[in-house]
Amino acid sequence: MSHIHPSAVVDPAAQIADGCTIGPFCVVGPDAVLGAGCILHSHVAVAGRTTLGETCQVYPFASLGHAPQDLKYADEPSRLEIGKGCVIREHVTLNPGTEGGGMLTKVGEGCLLMVGAHVAHDCILGNRVILANNATLAGHVTIGDGAVLGGLCAVQQFVRIGCNAMIGGMAGIRQDVVPFALVSGRPGYLVGLNMVGLRRASTDRGEIEALRKLFDFVFDRQAGTLSERLGEAEEPADNGVLVANFLEFLRGDAAHGFLQPSERDGH
Repeated sequence: MSHIHPSAVVDPAAQIADGCTIGPFCVVGPDAVLGAGCILHSHVAVAGRTTLGETCQVYPFASLGHAPQDLKYADEPSRLEIGKGCVIREHVTLNPGTEGGGMLTKVGEGCLLMVGAHVAHDCILGNRVILANNATLAGHVTIGDGAVLGGLCAVQQFVRIGCNAMIGGMAGIRQDVVPFALVSGRPGYLVGLNMVGLRRASTDRGEIEALRKLFDFVFDRQAGTLSERLGEAEEPADNGVLVANFLEFLRGDAAHGFLQPSERDGH
């Protein structure tokens, strides 16, 4: 059985699973779907074709599923899907997809979106992604599992951020960020690999060393262009999944190219 506060406005057509709590002054539209055990603390607005997975928590003044901030949007039946176990803090905004981007905005499982974070239309977030306070994603951004974006950082549209990357606070991201990278600055630049994150994940030391050597080779400006170095990069079978994931990302479609180390820092 779910508990709905008397002041909440929940459309009778909304699908509310067992064990949900909908707090004071929440508004839930007719096409919303709330999985079991979800909590809307208070003053939460859920509109459009929005689905929340089980045990999500949404804090006051969050806006989920309202029309995207895209002038081309024509009220097409696009969707917003949020995986189970996500925590969505105060004043977060999550927009559904658009016809021009696949009709879907998707947030994976176990994500933490802190105060004021914004996920625009057609973004795809993996599992366990963290957006710190006021981190903002433009449309069509893709973020891999375990990535962390610092407070007040901004990501340009059509940018990809690889798994387990860590973006520093107030960074401006205009190009793709490779997996396991550390990024800082405005505009953002590569600092190196997220070694702390790799070690915390109990990654094999041999795999880390292979990834470090590949990273240094690919981003060595003294050895031709990035495309040439990537073509020469070797992928021995015994280097494990990190190197394979890294190369797969680099060989993917990059709308704006790849973020690289900063020349001013001697890289």
